[in-house]
Amino acid sequence: MSADTASPSAPCAPAARRTPRPRTPWVLMYHSVTEFTEATEDPYGITVTPRTLERHLLWLRAKGLHGVSVSQLRRARAAGRGRGLVGLTFDDGYTDFTAHALPLLRRYECTATVFVLPGRLGGGNEWDPLGPRKSLLTAEGIRAVAAAGMEIGSHGLLHRDLTTVDDHVLGQEARVSRGRLHELVGAAPAGFCYPYGALDRRVLGAVREAGYAYACAIDPGRVGGPYAMPRTHISEADGAGRLGVKRLRHQARYLLRRAI
Repeated sequence: MSADTASPSAPCAPAARRTPRPRTPWVLMYHSVTEFTEATEDPYGITVTPRTLERHLLWLRAKGLHGVSVSQLRRARAAGRGRGLVGLTFDDGYTDFTAHALPLLRRYECTATVFVLPGRLGGGNEWDPLGPRKSLLTAEGIRAVAAAGMEIGSHGLLHRDLTTVDDHVLGQEARVSRGRLHELVGAAPAGFCYPYGALDRRVLGAVREAGYAYACAIDPGRVGGPYAMPRTHISEADGAGRLGVKRLRHQARYLLRRAI
């Protein structure tokens, strides 16, 4: 056998490397940003102080990360430029966003997605029976948030568990809320956020059919894709150590899911 003849026992050429699916992006879920007082109770863990939010933004910077809106994150990832970006979301649309969160986001050159309730403009969070009572953005407040460069998304009309309502109400929560926000800010929202993080296939389908490009949940289980984006709940208790653990937990969970 000549030297340039392949031996039957010669190793095969390595198979082409399989291109991995993109890792699920890390998206943080905030709600209210305000100061605590001695009389303040926070039974649902939805409040962080401005000082804590600033510490979180500084922690992201120290880790080489940068907070952006979900639409900005999705566009960057689609263009291959998503490395180091983290999604920032604020649910419910509390008025304290403009007073406390917005100045900090602008100081650190971050953007965020604010999921609002166009059926409760200027109202309050009556869906939280234990309180505390918090006021919601008015139409003017939502327009001001959008004008400041933040993304406005829909949280439905009235903050209902959409898995428990009939098809007619579900359609209203998805479609009508999108239409009202289109009228308010001049552009139809790209994103939807499931109240309480509750979704099933029927709810997901209604949101997709309403024209949204993506939807955020909390932990959607085995449901995946752009209409079931997981998020990490953030509370006042989250210091640097807890943030680091939550980041690692997110990476481990969705790397494992990718491998299955």
